[in-house]
Amino acid sequence: MPSLPKPRLRRSGRIRGPIPVVAEPERLHVDEVEHEGLRWINIERPRAADRAWLEEQFDFHQLAYEDVFSRNQRAKIDEYPDHIFAILHFPRFNPDAGRLGAAEVDVFVGPGYLITIPNDPIDPLSYLFERCRQSEEVRADLFSRGSGYLLYRVTDACVDAGFPMLRKIGAKLEHLEEEIFAGRSSEAVRDISNVKQEIINFRKIVRPQRVVFRDLERTRHPILADELEIYFDDLEDASERIWQMLDGFKETVEALETTNESVLSHRLNDVLRILTVLTVIFLPPTLVAGIMGMNTKIPGQGVIGGFWLTIGVVVTMIGGSLAYFKSRGWL
Repeated sequence: MPSLPKPRLRRSGRIRGPIPVVAEPERLHVDEVEHEGLRWINIERPRAADRAWLEEQFDFHQLAYEDVFSRNQRAKIDEYPDHIFAILHFPRFNPDAGRLGAAEVDVFVGPGYLITIPNDPIDPLSYLFERCRQSEEVRADLFSRGSGYLLYRVTDACVDAGFPMLRKIGAKLEHLEEEIFAGRSSEAVRDISNVKQEIINFRKIVRPQRVVFRDLERTRHPILADELEIYFDDLEDASERIWQMLDGFKETVEALETTNESVLSHRLNDVLRILTVLTVIFLPPTLVAGIMGMNTKIPGQGVIGGFWLTIGVVVTMIGGSLAYFKSRGWL
């Protein structure tokens, strides 16, 4: 019996080519605390999904959104009819770079809401937000006076966090002074440079912020009631105290740098003076030895007495030079 051809069967469900990957929807980074109709929304390190959510929930100006999602914005405050938009900078130690940097916080404050958008984690802000989330008593204290007062408390917590950093810088300056006068000037050069860089970075953050706090204290926007003027005046005073401390640290570190350079220069001069004295002491004996080693007949050559006479002359010249330099205080 002839064999019949076998039919080709296709496997169902088999997909030829690369398998398409379905992208998971981006997770929102929106945290919210609410109390008696007042909402505090915190969006840390916003992404595209967070921007879409924010634009869907709030009708802010497009320029404000551009400032929020662009980097390296200057500190400023913009007033709109129904809300206030502010960009604030606070000092933050960057463990990756090992130096002090600026953390930016974008703030929207309006009737019934406060929105904080930090580009990097800020410990005092995160700590205060967690306290509000966990404690009903804290929420009642912070939320009871409206969004303007909540803005003050959040900003005040971030400003006060700069004082421990200033105390650490002051302790470093005291340690540097001890090192310099303990004779460890060479080791202090790098430390002085690091502290000076911290002070410069701190001043870059605080200088433009002073204008923003002054504007917050003087603004007459309906969101910031008149009774809040005294609170924002306290905020401005704290900023001025920080600036004055930085000015004092700047003068101190410059004085320490000048003193350290003087100590190093004085030490180098001591070394050069000793080397010069040694050169002058051994120059005459070298001249005598060169004369005695000439390939010509000189008096005393070939006689043992001439050798001892030469040694005596060399020793006398060295002793005389040492006595002279000692009498002048050069040794």
